[in-house]
Amino acid sequence: MKRIISTQDAPEAVGAYSQATTNGDLVFTAGQIPMTPDGDLLADEDIAVQTRQSLENVKAILEDEGLTMQNALKVTVFLDDIDDFEKMNEAYKEYFQDNPPARSAVEVANLPKGVGVEIEAIATNE
Repeated sequence: MKRIISTQDAPEAVGAYSQATTNGDLVFTAGQIPMTPDGDLLADEDIAVQTRQSLENVKAILEDEGLTMQNALKVTVFLDDIDDFEKMNEAYKEYFQDNPPARSAVEVANLPKGVGVEIEAIATNE
């Protein structure tokens, strides 16, 4: 059965979506942009700062379920400029030093609120 996940340690869902959902075995996060839990948008920061904040949001959602970033099975990174890949990847590696999850990184035409990156994850409860 689907259960909604919501934490005050990540930005509130604004729209017809949840921060994350779970079926008890897997956790699916919504795409997380570089916005602080207080609503401060970091769109003007460099891509490394934006990546870290997006991943901090993913981390907060997983921690609300008693999980860590090591529970992530698959991560998808959306970039508004693929030329930012190397800088994004350097910041990303800070969160997945050992046994990193599978990952896709793609360039998209636009991201919400003019940010440079959006990151979503699928994690396991096991």
